[in-house]
This record gives sequence, structure tokens and C-alpha cells, in this order.
Amino acid sequence: MKAIKIFAGLGFIILAVFVIFREQTAGVSRTPCNARLSSIRAPIAGTVRLVARPVGARISKGDALGALSDPLVDNIGLSDLIQERAKVLAEIDRLAQTRRSLQDAIEDLRAQASAHRKERIAQLRALVQSAEASSAAAEARLRYARLGLERSRRLSKQGIRTGESLDEAQSAEEVAALDLRNAEETSRVARINLAAAERGILLGDGYNDTPASGQRISELQARKAEIEANAEAQSAIFNALEARIRTERLRVNLLTSATLEANVSGLVWDYLAISGETVQRGQNLLRLVDCDSAVVTLSVTERVFNGIRLGSSASFRMNGSSRLLQGTVTRLAGSGAASVYENLAIAPSERHLGRFDVTLDVPALRDDESLRCLIGRTGRVFLENRPLDWLRRLWT
Repeated sequence: MKAIKIFAGLGFIILAVFVIFREQTAGVSRTPCNARLSSIRAPIAGTVRLVARPVGARISKGDALGALSDPLVDNIGLSDLIQERAKVLAEIDRLAQTRRSLQDAIEDLRAQASAHRKERIAQLRALVQSAEASSAAAEARLRYARLGLERSRRLSKQGIRTGESLDEAQSAEEVAALDLRNAEETSRVARINLAAAERGILLGDGYNDTPASGQRISELQARKAEIEANAEAQSAIFNALEARIRTERLRVNLLTSATLEANVSGLVWDYLAISGETVQRGQNLLRLVDCDSAVVTLSVTERVFNGIRLGSSASFRMNGSSRLLQGTVTRLAGSGAASVYENLAIAPSERHLGRFDVTLDVPALRDDESLRCLIGRTGRVFLENRPLDWLRRLWT
């Protein structure tokens, strides 16, 4: 009976030692909460003014971090464009004034041409009247000559007149007939010229279909059309310059000043520049911790590493807390994974890099306000089942 008690006690001691050993070796100590870093760079060159915040201060996305100003920004391109626009505008004004002068000259010539046409029509009407009067007088002379010729013929037959007198009367009749034909032709030509003039066409010696004033109007209208085409081209150039000036002015304004805003919700992790410092474009000014990317980084032994997979469940408990947080394995970086920490807030130790790296996603570190942004807090991760898990589940 005594031997049974001894063996039972030894078995209980061995079981207790095994439970304690498994409880201690199933977790990984000093595992930190980690998160990605976001660098705020200078969008322009100039003098930086940062909002005074202590390192570690909480910020929200869109919060003002500071401002940059550069009063010596290069605006030569904008000045050149403005000067070129002024030249084009002056050319447009000159063309407009020339167009107005041509229009005034065309109006004067039109008035002159209209007056000339009226006077020419009046002149042709007088010529028609004169030609008609001459034709009537020639017709009267022809009748008188014919009467004289008939009388001379009767007297010649009676022996009263000689043959010489008859010849004179006959010659007078022929001359009168010729004068009538000439008068009628002159009258017909005068009427043709008058009808043409009334239609706006001038005929006669030394004239074409358009008088000098009309030809000059045609020349000025062609010149005016050319001026208007040049004015339209200059207007197109002016509009293009206006668009370029707006773009260049916007560029200059953007280079003159700029505001710095937080692009993540998290913590101010480090200042890489101070207020009043002159910085260059693209220079890092400060670094922020993105608390929405909080994870747990840990290192495990090779045996544990080979026993887990992506998506494996794990538990995390912060030191000093009894709360057990559930997580999922999201990355297995392996041994010597120094490059995966280049953009993380907490760098690994040499001992950490000597083991096998694992990343654990714990949603509570982002969703629970009491646990949010606890960057650097250490704890223990449990990747294997522990002997007392049944008791913990029962207690829960």
C-alpha cells in the first residue's frame, strides 16, 4: 500500500512537471505588437513648419501635420507666358482697329460709288433726251428734204428747174436720211447705256463693268477678309495662352506652398526635420505608425515553424493581462527575415533573426480601442494546444 502511494505521488509529480513544462514551452515570450510605418515626404522644396506634437502622439487620417512655403519659386515661365499674351492681345487690338478703318473706307467708297452711279444715270438720261431730240430734228429735216426733192422733180418736168437743182435736192435728201440714221443710232446707244447703268453696269469709252470706286471696294473687302482671318488666328493663340497661363499659375501656386496631412490613423513615430528647416522636394519629414496595420511579429523554433501553416489559429496574451486574443498566421518568413522589418516600427533583435519569423494577425489590436496602437507591447503567443486548454475553455 505504501509503495502504491509512492508511485502515485511520483506519477502526480511527473504529470505536474509535464503540464508546467508544456504550458511554458507552448508559448513564445517577448513577442511585440508591430505596425507599418508611413513616411511623410516634402511635396515641394522650401521652409517647413511642423505642428508641435510629441513623439507618440495619436493622430487621425487627414490631420494637419505642418506646411511648406517657398517664396523663391521659379515663375519665369509664367512671366514669359503673360508677356506673350500681352503681345498677342496688342496684335488683336491692332487688327481690330485696322478692320474698322477698312470698313469705314469701304462705306465711304460705297457712298462715292452710289453718287457716281446716280450722276452717271442722270448724265445718260440727258444724253438719251438729247439723242431723241436730235433724231426728231433729223427726221424733220428728212421730211423737208423729201418734200423739196418732190417739188424739184415736178418743176424739172415742167422745165422750170434745171437738172442741177434736182441733183442738189436729191443730195440734200440723202444727207438728211444719213443724219436721221446717225441720230437714231446715237439714241439707241444712249438708251442701252442708260438701261445698263440702271442695272449697275457702266458702259462707254474708258469704262468697264465696275467703276474705280467699285474696284477699290473689292480690294478693301479682300484685305478686310484677310485681317479678319488673322484676327481669328490671333484669338485662337490668345485662348491657348490663357489655358497655358492657368495651368502654369496653378503649378506655381502648388510650388509656392503646400500643406502636410496625415495619410494614416496612428502615431507620430519620429521627426526627421524640424520647423524652420529648409528641405528639398521628396525629403522625408516625419514617420507615422499606421495603427490600422497592427500585427504581432514573433520568432519560433524550427520544430514549431515546421508545424504551422498559413491560416493556422493562434492565441496572443499581452504581458500583464489575462485576456487571450485570437489571431491567424498570415506570413511565414523563415530564418533571417530582416528585410520584412524594413517598413515596420519595431525592428527585430539578433536573437529574433536567429530563429524563424512568423507574423500573426490579431484583429482585436485594431478594432478594440483599449488595445489600439499599443505598438511595442510584448506578450506571449500560443501556437500549440496546451494541457490546461480544456480548463480554460471551461472557465471561460
